[in-house]
Amino acid sequence: MSGAAPVAPPVIAGRSGVDGRVWRIVGVVATLVATTLAVGLSQGWGRSDRAADRSAAVPSAAVAASPAAVPTAPVVLNGTDDAFIQLLIPMNEGVLALIDHLDTRPAGADPSLRALLGDLRQAHQAELRDLRGILAAGSVPELNIHEGHQMPGMVTAASLDELRATPDTEVPSRAAALLRAHLAQTVVLCRGEQTAGGSPELKALADRIQQARATELSALDGQPGAPRVD
Repeated sequence: MSGAAPVAPPVIAGRSGVDGRVWRIVGVVATLVATTLAVGLSQGWGRSDRAADRSAAVPSAAVAASPAAVPTAPVVLNGTDDAFIQLLIPMNEGVLALIDHLDTRPAGADPSLRALLGDLRQAHQAELRDLRGILAAGSVPELNIHEGHQMPGMVTAASLDELRATPDTEVPSRAAALLRAHLAQTVVLCRGEQTAGGSPELKALADRIQQARATELSALDGQPGAPRVD
């Protein structure tokens, strides 16, 4: 496959096996993001691609209700699989924290927005269950190697602090921008997993998550005050 060359993790003398694995995951994450962006550019991602995604999208509830991806037998995870899971878990947790915060703001009282946030919460919680299930089936420990990092599409503690200080009238548009960045970046990562991942179970889950994100992005476009990116 053409795209970014693998990123070689630095060699650090005296590091433990866990530390060495952290560096390998960091390297694979960088490769995963760079490769999927390169693939996306070569495929002409843009307005027509998003329109096709929306026309083929299925309701979020239906995607969340599909059979669980948690395997009943051991699975084998390659470096891309490991990096994909270790990145998507904190990304989903960040969005759940954002949704919890929006529930406390007057701007979150709009019924259609509350319905969307409820669907997002349900889908992201189900994805966390499935991601952790596959990680456990691969006998791989969960590592929050991105804590404190500003990764693309990740809702961080700093961004939540900024939102808390935002006037209520500006919350919908700022929250929508955070949600859109998260949803769009997850699509990029899911495409990368399906291209370079090794686990059939995880690649199938990535496909379902990608379908859910297409629906969620379309629903976000319909929210009052939500900026659209064409």
